[in-house]
This record gives sequence, structure tokens and C-alpha cells, in this order.
Amino acid sequence: MLTVLASGPLATVQDRGRRGWAGIGVTTSGAADQASAGLANRLVGNDARAAVLEVTAGGLRVRAERTLLVAVTGAPAAVSLGGRPAPFDAPLTVGAGQVLELGTPPVGLRSYLAVRGGVDVPPVLGSRSTDTLSGLGPAPLRAGDRLPVGTLAGDEPSVDVAAVRPPSGRPVLSVLPGPRRDWLQPAAWDVLVSRDWAVTADSNRVGLRLSGPRLARSRDDELPSEGLVPGAVQVPPDGSPVLFLADHPVTGGYPVLAVVTSADLPAAAQLRPGDTVRFRVAR
Repeated sequence: MLTVLASGPLATVQDRGRRGWAGIGVTTSGAADQASAGLANRLVGNDARAAVLEVTAGGLRVRAERTLLVAVTGAPAAVSLGGRPAPFDAPLTVGAGQVLELGTPPVGLRSYLAVRGGVDVPPVLGSRSTDTLSGLGPAPLRAGDRLPVGTLAGDEPSVDVAAVRPPSGRPVLSVLPGPRRDWLQPAAWDVLVSRDWAVTADSNRVGLRLSGPRLARSRDDELPSEGLVPGAVQVPPDGSPVLFLADHPVTGGYPVLAVVTSADLPAAAQLRPGDTVRFRVAR
């Protein structure tokens, strides 16, 4: 059992998501940075299906009610155990009654805390993930929450530390042409892949709102709603693109100019307000 003492700006339970429900309007959700969440699970020997805690901008404090094996990955928040520095990207034993705390990461946005056995909250539609757009799954964590620990673990881990590069505050994301590129002026594609874009403050798990040159449309009529995927770069009437993340809506009615490749979605998920991002044509 883990007891939440402080949640920070936002902490949620996440796993690989609830797949296969888009037909009834339910998005996949799940960890925004699946690579970091998966690494955290591997470091403690968990099954890939185990749920972890996604911690946005640090600030999480939890107390172990029994001895637990944990790992913290993703945005490199300072980890302290019982008031002393503790390792990051490595398995860590937390004794009964000890308090684990995450500071604010200097780069990146989302850190992941895995506990051996997984966070065992009740699944909804096959997933323990919090979907912040629809409200499905457990509510965001609050002080006083008690989180059961499950049994989704395999062999004991045999690694001391994972050598992982920290997130970049100026990533370059690979994109493919979107299905409605023809709804934008021909120059819009060139502008998208040649200019800097700033992440604005009104960004979240649903998507990143980007500030930069206006992307002009070539058509002013209404586009019927179409399916969306993580990584879709949609252009609303104001010409400022939106890059959709894990909790994106299932459909949207604005043209999708580009789609970020799956391999680069973890880097996109680590962008925070004020960061700069560039796009390049996928090869």
C-alpha cells in the first residue's frame, strides 16, 4: 500500500491504456510517455500491463506502508527517500513507513513512479488509466489517497541503473503528411517543418497548443468530424497548431496537417510550457 501525502500539480494512475473502444467514443489514454512508463516497470520487474503513477512537474510525496521496490523514470526529478537523495532510473527499496518525494524536474514534464506489482486500482474498460478528458478511470491523486499494490510482477530485476538520456527542451519531432494537408495553403507544410514552435501554457495531457507563424487555410468551409490519433497536428481557424497527446478526443473537425511518428511521441509528452519544438519530415 502507498499513501499519498502530496500530489503536486497533477498525479494520475496510468498504464498502456484502454485500447479498442474508439468506436464508442473512448480514447486510448494511458501514459503520455509510454517509453518512460515502460522503463519504470522493467526496472522493478513488472509485467508490461502494470499501472504506474504519472507525476506532472514533480511535487509527489508518498509513504510506503510496507517494504516496496520502486523506480522513478521520465523527467529527471530529484528523488529523496527519508529526506536523503535517492537514485533515479534505478530500482530503489523503500522501507515500511519511509517517505519518497519527487522534486521539480529541471527538464521535461512527466516523471513515472513504478512499484513492484503495479498500482492495483480497479480497472475501467480494461485499463487503470485516468483519462482527463472523459473522466474515465480513477480520479487524479489527492493527499490521503491509499493505493493498493498488485501482483503484476515477474522475475526480480537484475539491473542497477538504466543509462537513459534526459528529455530535451528543444526536441525535433518527425512528422508524416496528414490526411487534410490540402486544406491548408501550400506554404503551410514548409512553415511547419522549418520554423520554431513554442509550447503555450494552455497545454495538457489532451494536447500541446503551439505558438508560431499562422498556418493559413486554403478552404473556409466546414470539415466533417474525422478520427484522430495521438500525434495528430490539427490546425484550428486561428492558424495555431495543436499537437494531440494521450487524452486526445476520438474525433475532430479541423484539418490535420501532419502526424508525429509514434517513436517521437514520448519526446512530445515531455514538453512543457515555454519549451521550443521543431518538426522535420520523417524519412
